[in-house]
Amino acid sequence: MEKGQSLDISWATIFKIFVAIFIFYLVFLTREIALWFFFAITVSVLLEPAVNFLKKMWVPRIVAALFVYFSIFGILGIVIFLTAPIFISELKQLSQNLPGYMGQINPVLQQLGFDTAQSFDSLTNFLVGRLAESSESVFGAVATFFGGLYSTLFILVTAFFLSLEDNAVKKIIILISPKRYEESIATLFQRAQNKISGWFAARVIACIFVGIASFIVFYIFGIKYAFILALVAGVLNFIPYIGPWITAFFLIVFVAVSANSWVVALYILIAWTIVQMVENSLLTPLLMKKMADVPPVLVLVSLLVGGKVFGFLGVIFAVPVFGIIYEFLKEYLEKRREGSLESQQDC
Repeated sequence: MEKGQSLDISWATIFKIFVAIFIFYLVFLTREIALWFFFAITVSVLLEPAVNFLKKMWVPRIVAALFVYFSIFGILGIVIFLTAPIFISELKQLSQNLPGYMGQINPVLQQLGFDTAQSFDSLTNFLVGRLAESSESVFGAVATFFGGLYSTLFILVTAFFLSLEDNAVKKIIILISPKRYEESIATLFQRAQNKISGWFAARVIACIFVGIASFIVFYIFGIKYAFILALVAGVLNFIPYIGPWITAFFLIVFVAVSANSWVVALYILIAWTIVQMVENSLLTPLLMKKMADVPPVLVLVSLLVGGKVFGFLGVIFAVPVFGIIYEFLKEYLEKRREGSLESQQDC
């Protein structure tokens, strides 16, 4: 700053700075509630296309929202409620037999000081406790999924009321956007939302298919812990390319040790590869038609960041959030590039 010059800050600017600091401080104090609200927004964004689809079919918006929420979370609760006892039973058996399996699988890890059996035992106790709560009622199953009773009520009720408002999240984005970019930003966000919602639903359906098909394969071959292995196969399938490779390695080693036969492990691997071929060649192309193609690296980074920062809920909802941001920025930059090219051609 040159001599003689002074920094002129108005009282209005100082007031705005203090208001901003106060708001950030309030968010910090209520960060858990702010986090729940963030997840409620994510749920409403993901379900918005389904609600809008029913609305186009002349279904009143409140009826459409009720149907979508009760269908999705009702089915989710029933599935967790029915499968939790099976998962608990297999998990207890696995925890009892795990030390023997570990002795065969990873003597190298034991020499390096990785006490896998003890870590798994702690994880088993935690999962059994949570799943025991989910097996008491359907709502308890949904509450287990969202991390507790209060968080579940807050997230679902807030998301539902957001869904009752037509394009509520888009209106918020328009409200905070510059006036001259409102229309273009709203259009880009709507397109990104539809693509990522479709992509997320397609990936979930593909994972369910892989999980069910894997369970059938494991059951036919009489593999122990078929439900847990099928669950692992379905969950890891959410990560494109990387997940199936991890599952293949895990299956061939674990099945070979638990069944005490590398031949059975090879048969399982062949059958599971056929399941993957059906999913990759038939199901996924059919579901992903006209949907966004989210890079596998983005999916992996989203899962890691979401799990590290927000825990279990972050693992679930980080991918659609990152995907919407990615798709929005990609379309915005593409549109901006097209505009710059057109201006150059006019010159």
